[in-house]
Amino acid sequence: MSMIEDVRSQMMEAMKSRDKDRKDALSMLLSALKNKAIDKRADLTQAEEFEVVKKEMKQTKETMELAPADRTDIKEACEKRLAVYQEFAPEEMSEEAIRDAVKEVLHALGLTEPSGKDKGRVMKELMPKVKGRADGGLVNKIVGEMLG
Repeated sequence: MSMIEDVRSQMMEAMKSRDKDRKDALSMLLSALKNKAIDKRADLTQAEEFEVVKKEMKQTKETMELAPADRTDIKEACEKRLAVYQEFAPEEMSEEAIRDAVKEVLHALGLTEPSGKDKGRVMKELMPKVKGRADGGLVNKIVGEMLG
């Protein structure tokens, strides 16, 4: 079952149970997924679906941060929306899993004594492997530490 179908069925359940906040969040996510599929003119891959979910989560967090302090209604709505989006988000890689991926790339590139100069090569190989499953900033930090 594609994520679009899953979101649609869960939205129907939310409508039946009269859970307006959940229905609204699922409706927004469904719309974003459909728009991405229309733009692509093909079905979305799982990685592309996760990309859409992460983008929606990022936008919701930004909305929450930019809301005036006295607008608790906006912040509460964003928190509820984030909780729903989290159900569809990919499992984030742990720091240990990222370190293991870096070690694999270093081994694949034959780098036994890596230095800071090798960071570009390592990142070029590593990012496609962890894209959508790990925070880019965290990956960059770990690679920097490991290349010392």
